[in-house]
Amino acid sequence: MGINSERDVEANMQIGPTDQGMVRIFIESQGVEVPMDFSPEEAEEIAAEIVAAAKNAAKIG
Repeated sequence: MGINSERDVEANMQIGPTDQGMVRIFIESQGVEVPMDFSPEEAEEIAAEIVAAAKNAAKIG
């Protein structure tokens, strides 16, 4: 399975700060919960990657 392989799976995603000063991305799908914590600096890098990917996708689509 790669990034270009389509799947028919529903998932819920929440993003927010934790009480420990981290940024949590929380994904839940089919009873599986995946909490991922990042430092604010890491979260900003991830956000920049998402923005860059969105711009590239817009060029393709």
